[in-house]
Amino acid sequence: MKKVFVLTMLTLFLLVGCISKEPQKDNHGAIEMSNTEVEVIADKLKIPWSIEKVDDTFYLSERPGTIVKIANGEIERQHVKLEKDLATASEAGLLGFALAPDFPQSNRAYAYYTYVDGAKQFNRISTFRLEDNYWKEEQLLLDHIKSGTYHHGGRLKIGPDGKLYATVGDALSPSRAQDRDTLEGKILRMNLDGSIPSDNPFPNSYVYSYGHRNPQGLAWSPDGTLYASEHGNTANDELNIVDAGHNYGWPIIEGTEKQEGMIAPLFTSGSNTTWAPSGMDYYDGKLYVATLKGTAILEFDVETGQQRKIISGLGRIRDILVDGKFLYFISNNRDGRGIPLENDDKLYRIPLRH
Repeated sequence: MKKVFVLTMLTLFLLVGCISKEPQKDNHGAIEMSNTEVEVIADKLKIPWSIEKVDDTFYLSERPGTIVKIANGEIERQHVKLEKDLATASEAGLLGFALAPDFPQSNRAYAYYTYVDGAKQFNRISTFRLEDNYWKEEQLLLDHIKSGTYHHGGRLKIGPDGKLYATVGDALSPSRAQDRDTLEGKILRMNLDGSIPSDNPFPNSYVYSYGHRNPQGLAWSPDGTLYASEHGNTANDELNIVDAGHNYGWPIIEGTEKQEGMIAPLFTSGSNTTWAPSGMDYYDGKLYVATLKGTAILEFDVETGQQRKIISGLGRIRDILVDGKFLYFISNNRDGRGIPLENDDKLYRIPLRH
C-alpha cells in the first residue's frame, strides 16, 4: 500500500504577481513580491482551460468556444466551428485540447467539449482541423459522455504510448464511477483514430481506470508512470498514481480511507483543506499542480512526500505546462468563481529552479 501524504498549512510561502519594481496588493489581498521572475505572456483571455505549445507558439482553449494562438508576442483569437451547440452550464464548454503529434503537417488537434442536445447535455471528443485561421470539428471519436450540471472532467492528453487519454467526471451521479459499463467517473484511453486499444484493461472498453469523482489533470514521468489530479467532495482532493484497470474508490472511499481492492491516493489535501486541483505536469521528480480553490501552484516531491506552495496571489489557476526551464500557467478568475485581476485572465511564465 502506498504512503498517503496529507497537506499541512505552511507557515511561510511565496506570494507572487506580475513583474513589478515595487510590491503591490492584488484583489486577493496578498502582497506581491517584487523580486520574483513572473512574466505575463498574454492577458485578456476568456476563461482559458488548456495550454498547448509547439515550438514557440501557444494554443489555448477557451471555455466559450475559441482557441487563442500566441506567437511572437501577438495574440490571435481563432473561432471554432462545432457540430453541436456548446453548453454554457457551470464548468462546461470547450475544455480539453491536445495538438496531434504531427500538428505542424496535419493542422489537427483533439478536443473535449460539452454540448446541449434538446433538454440533454453531453460531452464528446472530436478531432479539429485548423483551416485559414479557424478550427473546424472534423471527426467524432467518442460521443454521449453523460454530463451533469457539474463534474465534466475534460482533460485530454496524448501519453508517451501514443494513445489519447481523457478524464471524465461522474456527472453528479457518483454510483456511475463504480460501474465499468459507463464512461463517467473514469479515465479513458483510445487510439488516435478513436478506436479501442487492444491492450486496454477491459475488453472492448475505453475505460482505463475507474472510481474517480472529477479528475482534471494528467501527467507522466519519464519512466511512463501516469499521475492524475482529482477533486474530492468538499475536501479530500487527491493526486493518484494511475494504473490500468484499478479502482480509485469514489464514492465508497475518499482521502485517507482504505478498502481492499481500491487504491488510496499518493497525496491528499485531507478532510479540512481543499485544493480543487486541475491541470498538472511532471518535472525532475516533482508534480506541479494548478489549484482553483487553492489559488496556487503546488509542488509535490513524489519521492520524499514533501510539498510546498510555489505560486500564490494570482487567483484561480487552471492549467500548467512545463517546457524546458520554464513553467507556464493560466489563471481562471473570470470563470464566475474568482475575483478578476486587471486584464485577467492571463498566461504566465516562471523559471524553474533546482
